[in-house]
Amino acid sequence: MPVLVRLLGLLLGLLLTTLLGVGLAAGVAAPAQAAPGSDVDVVAHRGSSGAAPENTLAAVRLAVQQRSDVVENDIQRTRDGELVILHDTSLARTTDVEERFPDRAPWNVADFTLAEIRTLDAGSWFAPEFAGARVPTLAEWGDAVGRRTGMLLEVKNPSLYPGIAADLDRQLDALPVFRAALRADRLVVQSFDHAWLRTYDQVAGNVPVGLLFAGGPPTEAQLADAATWAEQANPALGDMTEATVDQIHSHGLETHVWTVNDGQGMRRAIGWDVDGVITNYPQVLRDILRRG
Repeated sequence: MPVLVRLLGLLLGLLLTTLLGVGLAAGVAAPAQAAPGSDVDVVAHRGSSGAAPENTLAAVRLAVQQRSDVVENDIQRTRDGELVILHDTSLARTTDVEERFPDRAPWNVADFTLAEIRTLDAGSWFAPEFAGARVPTLAEWGDAVGRRTGMLLEVKNPSLYPGIAADLDRQLDALPVFRAALRADRLVVQSFDHAWLRTYDQVAGNVPVGLLFAGGPPTEAQLADAATWAEQANPALGDMTEATVDQIHSHGLETHVWTVNDGQGMRRAIGWDVDGVITNYPQVLRDILRRG
């Protein structure tokens, strides 16, 4: 009987050793893959615009504080040629321009000097605690983003501003914070105006560019063309599927989807392995990524 017990013990030991060896071998042959979403950039849309007035320095600083990987903005040009950060062509929605200049309708950015725009309140419309916030210049915005966070610059309605490609190129080249961002591959310029963006790419060949898409996903022909000169193809999340993400990646392009403000949409984009999610609520997206 003792001999039989020892024999059974020996056989059990050999079996366990064999199984362990197989497990270790499998572990070496097939290392664990990175979890979905581990490389997804948190892109703060107009700064942390769900919690602070969009495109203001307060929204930018909050986005950085919330550990956004990238801060997105919108660029317009004043009457005297200064680049400022504002989404709309008109100042009316996000400033008190109608009260201060009641006879200057429709209050387009291009009709005001920088000095005039600096007098406007760009925060009270959002909440009383932001009263007195100003429309920042591109230079001020860049300083607020700093040297550790990425920058996604959207030029709005470039056809309204002849020569803005050269204006932007000069400013990105002149200011140390933008030069540092370009050296570190932390800056991209994007636009819905693909013809203008191609012109800009020819003017500023060292600046990565992204094509924005609305009203549907990019076509195969558009992606094939974009792959020859652009770095990103960025549609709205609602206009695409996981197959669209795979198609964009197959052309060697990144995709940063917009504007995703609900947890369900964020998780869907993460599961599709997008490169970045553009959101008004970067703190929510960061928390979802942290929780896995």
